Amino acid sequence: MLNASHEVTSSTFRSAELEREKRLRLLSDADRGIVRLAHDPLFPRLLEQIKAIGGCAHPVYLSGSTVTSDALTGEVISSYSTAGEPGERLAVRCRNRRASVCAPCAYLHAGDTYQLIRAGLSGGKNVPESVRDQPRLFVTLTAPSFGPVHRSRDGKRCRPRRDGGVCEHGRPVGCGLVHTEDDPALGRPLCADCYDYVGHVLWHAHAGRLWDRFTTAARRHLASAAGIPRSRLRDHLVVSFAKVAEYQKRAAIHFHAVVRLDGPAGPGTPPPRWATTELLTEAVLTAASSANVRAAESCAYGDALLVWGKQLDARPIRAFEGGEGPTDDAVAAYVAKYVSKGTAETGAGLDYRVSGPDDIAAAVVAPHVRALMATCWRLGGLPELEHLRLRSWAHSLGYRGHVLTKTRRYSTTYAALRDERAAYRRSDTEPTDDPALITESSWRYVGSGYTPGAAGLAAGIAEDLVMSRQLAREAAEDEARGWEL
Repeated sequence: MLNASHEVTSSTFRSAELEREKRLRLLSDADRGIVRLAHDPLFPRLLEQIKAIGGCAHPVYLSGSTVTSDALTGEVISSYSTAGEPGERLAVRCRNRRASVCAPCAYLHAGDTYQLIRAGLSGGKNVPESVRDQPRLFVTLTAPSFGPVHRSRDGKRCRPRRDGGVCEHGRPVGCGLVHTEDDPALGRPLCADCYDYVGHVLWHAHAGRLWDRFTTAARRHLASAAGIPRSRLRDHLVVSFAKVAEYQKRAAIHFHAVVRLDGPAGPGTPPPRWATTELLTEAVLTAASSANVRAAESCAYGDALLVWGKQLDARPIRAFEGGEGPTDDAVAAYVAKYVSKGTAETGAGLDYRVSGPDDIAAAVVAPHVRALMATCWRLGGLPELEHLRLRSWAHSLGYRGHVLTKTRRYSTTYAALRDERAAYRRSDTEPTDDPALITESSWRYVGSGYTPGAAGLAAGIAEDLVMSRQLAREAAEDEARGWEL
C-alpha cells in the first residue's frame, strides 16, 4: 500500500516537473532565466546586489574577503566574505561613462562630473567659496573648416547661392533647403570629394598638442601684460582649467573649458589685482588666434599648419542669476551633459575599436563618419604617421584624448568623490580609519556581465530608478511652482 502511494507521488512529481519544463520551453531565454533565478534560495540576495549597483548593465564580479581586527589583541572586529553570496561572488559597478554602454553608471559619472566642475566654480569639496570672486571664463574652441557641410540656421536656408554653381566634381556648391535639428543631412559635406578628410583626421590627432600650445600662449600673454618673465608667472598666479571634448554635427571635436585665475598658492588665494577678467579674456582670445601646430610629420600630404577654427567664444561666468553670461550651475550641468555621451551616441564614430576595413564597412554610421574612419585606417598604415596610432583610434576618428581633463588644482577628483560616496553609504557600525585596527583584504576578478535572466532584472531595476528620479523631479518642480504662486 505504501509502495503504491509512493509510486503515485513520484509519478505526480515527475508530471509536474515535465509540465514545468514544457512551460519553460515556451518562454524566451530571458524569461526562462528569470524563472530559474526565482527558484534559487539566494534570489533575494541577488536582487539586493543588482539594486546596490543601480542596475549596472555590465557588472564586474569579485571574489574574496575582508577582515578587520584589533592590532594589539588580534580580536576580529568585523569580517566579510563572498562565500555566502550568490555564485560566491560580489557584483560591483562597471563605471563606464558612456550612456550607450551603461546608462546607470553614466548617470552616476555625469553626477560626479557636475560636482567636480561646480566645486571649481562655487567652492565645496575642499575648495574655498572664494573662487567665485576670481576671474573665470567659459571658453569654447572649435575645429577649423575642412569643407562646406549642411547646417541648420534657425529656419533659414542652409547655404543659399544666387548664381548656383557646381564644384569641380559636378556637385552643387550651395544648398537652398531649410534643415531641422534632427535632419540626418546635418554635418555631411556638400561634396565628399572636395572635403579635406586628411586634414580633419590630422587635426584630431594633434588636438591635444594644439590645446597645450593654447594654454602656453595664454600664460605667456598674461606674463607679458604684467611685465614679468614667463618663467616667473607661477610666483604671481596659476591658470587652472577643466575642459570637455564634444563632437559637433560634422564629426569634428571642439572643446568647452572653464578657465580660472588663482593666486600662487592655489584656489584658496586670489590672483593679483592686475589679473582681471578682462585681461583673461584678452589672453584667451589672443592665444586661440595665434596657437598652431606644424604637422611636419605628415610629409606625404604636405607641411600642414593646424590651427583653431574661427568660431571662438569666451564668456565670464556669473556666480548667481542676473546679468550676462552663464551661471556656475549652468556651466557645470552643460559639461556633465556631454561627458556621458559616447562616440556612437553622438553619431561621430563607435564606442569600440575596429580591427580592419571590414569592420569599418560594416559599421552602422553615416557615410561621412565611415569616410573619416577609413581615412584614419589608410593614414595609419604610413610609416611617417605610425606614432599617431590612427588605426587604434579610427573608431574615434583619430582623436585620442580624454573626454575630460583638468589641472591638478582646479578642484576635487573622481576618486575623491567615489570615496566620499562610499563613506556616506558605509554603515555607522563599520569600523572607520583607526591606527589601532588592521584590515586585511584579498580580492580577485572572477567574471563580468549577466545571464539573460539577470540582464532582464537589471534592466527593470534601472528603468524603475529612472522613473523614480523623473517623478521626484516633477514633484520638486510642482512644489517650486506652488511656492511661486
